[in-house]
Amino acid sequence: MKQRVLLPVVAAAGLVAATVTVTGPVQAAPKKAAGTKLASASEASKAVTFWLTDSGANLKAAKPYGLEHKAAPKHVSTGGGPAADGRPGVVQAIGYAKPTSGKSKNVNLPKTVGRVFFAIGNGLYSCTATSVQSQYRNLVATAGHCVYDLDGHAVADWVFIPGYYDGKAPWGAYIGKQAFTHHDFDVYEDVDRDYAFVTVYNGVRYDARKDVFVDVGPLGKNVGGQGLAYNQKVGGSVFVFGYPMLAHADGNAVWTGEKLKWCYGKPFFPVKEASVKVEEHVGLKCSMTGGSSGGPWILKYNSARRLGYLNGVTSLGGDTDGNGRTDTITSAYFDGETYSVYKAAYPLWSGSIVRKDGSLGITEVQGR
Repeated sequence: MKQRVLLPVVAAAGLVAATVTVTGPVQAAPKKAAGTKLASASEASKAVTFWLTDSGANLKAAKPYGLEHKAAPKHVSTGGGPAADGRPGVVQAIGYAKPTSGKSKNVNLPKTVGRVFFAIGNGLYSCTATSVQSQYRNLVATAGHCVYDLDGHAVADWVFIPGYYDGKAPWGAYIGKQAFTHHDFDVYEDVDRDYAFVTVYNGVRYDARKDVFVDVGPLGKNVGGQGLAYNQKVGGSVFVFGYPMLAHADGNAVWTGEKLKWCYGKPFFPVKEASVKVEEHVGLKCSMTGGSSGGPWILKYNSARRLGYLNGVTSLGGDTDGNGRTDTITSAYFDGETYSVYKAAYPLWSGSIVRKDGSLGITEVQGR
C-alpha cells in the first residue's frame, strides 16, 4: 500500500567547527537550480482573495500533502557519512525575535515556521515551511514536493502563513512569486534533492471590517529568517517543528494541523526508499505525520532567539516497526548544490501587491 510522506521542521544542536560564514551578497544563480514562476501580480491578488476571505474557509479545508512511496524509508548502515561536496559553510540568520527573559523548560517555538497552502486541480493541500535569510528578506524554504505536484508541475495559489495557529495568521499571508529547486528534482524527480526555496511578495492582511487589504511588509522583517548550513556532519541533536495533520495508519488521530509541534533527537544516515529514488536521505525518529511536510531541520537552535541554521526539510516518513504508528521522518542532505539552489533565490526582489487604497495590484518600486 502506498503511504503519504510526512514533512516537518528540524533543528540540530551543533555545527561543524570549520564553517565558512557568508555575510555579504550571494553570487549569481548556478546551473544546478531550476526556477519556476508561481504567481504574477494578478495571480497573486487572486490567491490572496481565495485564501483570506470568507473567514479563511479554504485554509480550513486543506488536506495534508506528501509524496507517494511504497514502504517506510529503511535505514541502511554503511559505517560512513554523506559525501560532502566542499567545505562546510553557514549563512547567518536574520535576528528579529526578541530574546526571552528567564529560564524555561519549554521550547520557544520559532516565529519563522508556518503552514504552506496550495491547490492542485480542485484539491486544497498544506505542508510546513520556514522563513530563511535572503537579501530582501522574502524567502521561504520547504520541500520540493510542496511546490511541485507528483507530475512535476508547479502547484497553484501557493501561500505561506508564518506562525499559523487555529486558523489565525498573526503576521499575514505571503504569496509565492518564484520557486527554485534542484535541476535533478525538477527534471528527474530525484527525491534525494527534495527541497525548494520560494520568494514571496510582501505579506498581506485582510481587514474584514473595512473590506480592505493591508500590506504588512517583507516576511523577514516580521518574523526573522533562519540561517542556512550545508556540508555539515550528520549526528548532532536536532529539534523538528511541523504541522502534522494526518492520522496514523492504525487510525489514531492525535494531530489536527492547527498548532505547531516539535520532535527532538539525533539524525542518522543513510536512509533509502527505492520507490521514490531515495539513496542518501538523513533520518530522524519522530512521530509527525502528513502535513508536517517541508518543515525545516534547524541546526544549533537557540530557544531564546528562536533561530538557528536550516540544514534540512522533511521529505519522507512512515512506520518502520510495523505497529501502525509513524516513527521516522527523513530529509535530503544539504550540500554545496543545495547552497547553489539557495543562491539562485537569495538576491531576488518581490515587492508589494497592495495599493495605498487597500486594493490589490503591484505598485511599489524595487527596494529594501
